[in-house]
Amino acid sequence: MTITSARYIDTASTTNLSDIRFSPKPPPHVWSAAEPPFKGYQSPPTEGYGQSSRNTAIVIDNGASLLRAGWSFDKSPRIAFPATVARYRDRKINRTVSYVGYNAYADATTRGQIRNAFEPGSSVVGNWDVMEGLLDYTFVSLGVAPQDEGVGRPIVMTEPVANLGYSRKTMTELLFECYSAPSIAYGIDALFSYTFNNGRNGLIVSSSHTATHLIPVLDSKPVMSSATRLNWGGYHAADYLLKLLKLKYPTFPGKFTEYQTEEMVRDHCYISHDYNREMSCLLDWSGLEDRDHVIQYPFTEQIIVEKSEEELARIAERKREGGRRLQEQAAKMRLEKLVRKEQTLDYYKNLQQQLVNQTKKEIKRLLDEDEFKDEAQLEKTIQELEKSIRKARNKDVGGPEIEEVEPTFPLLDIPDETLDEAGLKEKRHQRLMKSGYEARARAKVEKELERSRIAEEERLDNEHREADLQSWLEERRAARQTLLQKIKERDRLKADLGNRKSLASQMRMKTLANLASDQPGKKRRRGGDDDNFGANDDDWGVYRTVAMGDQSDDEEEEDLGAGLKGVEAQLLKYDPTFNENNTLEAQSDWTQSLMHAFLRGPRPFDPESQQEAHQVHLNVERIRVPEVVFQPSIAGLDQAGIVDIAADIINHGLAKTQDRISVLGDVFLTGGNTMFTGFDERLQRELRAVLPVEAPINLRKARNPLLDAWRGAAQWADGSESSQGFITRGDYQEKGYEYMKEHNLGNAIAF
Repeated sequence: MTITSARYIDTASTTNLSDIRFSPKPPPHVWSAAEPPFKGYQSPPTEGYGQSSRNTAIVIDNGASLLRAGWSFDKSPRIAFPATVARYRDRKINRTVSYVGYNAYADATTRGQIRNAFEPGSSVVGNWDVMEGLLDYTFVSLGVAPQDEGVGRPIVMTEPVANLGYSRKTMTELLFECYSAPSIAYGIDALFSYTFNNGRNGLIVSSSHTATHLIPVLDSKPVMSSATRLNWGGYHAADYLLKLLKLKYPTFPGKFTEYQTEEMVRDHCYISHDYNREMSCLLDWSGLEDRDHVIQYPFTEQIIVEKSEEELARIAERKREGGRRLQEQAAKMRLEKLVRKEQTLDYYKNLQQQLVNQTKKEIKRLLDEDEFKDEAQLEKTIQELEKSIRKARNKDVGGPEIEEVEPTFPLLDIPDETLDEAGLKEKRHQRLMKSGYEARARAKVEKELERSRIAEEERLDNEHREADLQSWLEERRAARQTLLQKIKERDRLKADLGNRKSLASQMRMKTLANLASDQPGKKRRRGGDDDNFGANDDDWGVYRTVAMGDQSDDEEEEDLGAGLKGVEAQLLKYDPTFNENNTLEAQSDWTQSLMHAFLRGPRPFDPESQQEAHQVHLNVERIRVPEVVFQPSIAGLDQAGIVDIAADIINHGLAKTQDRISVLGDVFLTGGNTMFTGFDERLQRELRAVLPVEAPINLRKARNPLLDAWRGAAQWADGSESSQGFITRGDYQEKGYEYMKEHNLGNAIAF
């Protein structure tokens, strides 16, 4: 179901907590988590094949994120889809089916079988079966007719900087042998994009899905010996955000996926102008509502129908009426019970009067009729009834409590030899009664001693405080720290008990396993050892260990909480440096918690709400993830950032001053990972800081950082200079699949 409304309590800030906490605020803007990118059926653009000739090239931008393809006369690629294939055997139709690109996200079954053509985090093809499926889908979608001669069109394909020889030769062999391509040409995507944007001399900063490359270009020729790679791109940013979210929300009820984190990076992250300064104040309450982006995952909320005030009033009245009736019934039952006791007491007293001046035989007969052994038992019963009646009357009228009369035990002084069987039984009963009475007396004495001890400790503590206040305060502070440490340890133990991999849980399981045998570590055989658990009293202590660990739960929580409150109350009264904000209760307040701002933003969190439990808050991650391009050490990458790389290329990679000036005159940004807000301003500002003051810096972006690589390849394929870059089928058959031709927009054989 869809929840269309919610109620939120206001947040607090560091400036005026009481006012902001209760000030009205609008509900936060919530973004929905990305759904699987399934686009449904789309008719393939096959009409381009009929418009092409044998000299028209098929242009393929073979990216690790998206594969884009079209004809060289097109202005934009005709098809673009992820480089993924889902292949499995459908048991219903008894056939192996394949889903390519967005179709691989059709349902849970296909998503579970997705395979990528490239090695994770690189532009190197690692799964050639998937690559062949992608090319099949590409040529079919472009309308290439399945003829004996194959595709029958030249192919222009992009490749990464310093592509591996094995990867290139396998691709060449695949295109020539499997698809019978007449000719093939390879080129670097960043150089195609730079040429399409009319670049001649400059520094290309290409940050794509799998890597970031910096390539200096002089006179339209790349200086490949100075080209440098930073192993960080959009894939790594999404993977880094995925790891951060899993650490941030270890018990999140939903599931984080790669395409969802890619959308988060693309839609919510930006480059900070001053990372250290912004990070230091990003979680401040002031303005946190705008900086904290809330991502809502699907959830099912339990709807509780709210009752009106009239219904609540009627329910409360029914409860009060029911309470009154119960009280009346209880009073009536007590009165009836008291009357029955008085009647019984009168009957026994009359019986006692009848026994006067009777013979022993008659006395025994009368006592047997009422199931009494002797007159002593009758007397005892009468005393107990009188005591019970007095107690009931005093309870009803609110009289003073009846003091317990010290009982007598006359049979305890008589030797056992002089008593018959009934006397011995009565003597054992009196001995038990005496033990209970003495235990109650000892408990009263211990309570009095405890009260006296507490009063004496309070007196000594007051004298110590009056004599040496500073020493007394130090002791109170130390006691508070000890209690806080115990509370922290108790909470940690509780958390560990919920984790089956923790040491505490493993100890519990070990204890349970040891119960199965007297010899731990040995398997029990059926019909073997006798089960004598419980024969020893110590065995029953295991239930306390299994249920609560090594310490009690409820009683210790009360003792620790009450003790801490008492110590903090003393510090509040006598320590001028200790105020309400220093107490544990105030520090646990969400309005004072930096961790709450990090996890839940500027609003309170209701753990019972499924809507809030399925929310992800992006705040620090919005600038931390894209910052890795400038500071790779944030993500544990042992490489220099793009500013240091660019400065090294300018200062050491180019020998001539004129070449440095020419390159700095056109710093060109391309690739999807350069589309973050503030990327160009931050790069220009930091380049200015590391380069000479007189060095001119002109920075520009590609017209379309995503599509200009394909457009540049199509433009190059339609130009006359491309004829020198194609490897023909004859060249392949004569010189082998390792043969390649160099041109200004491709890789070199040796740098």
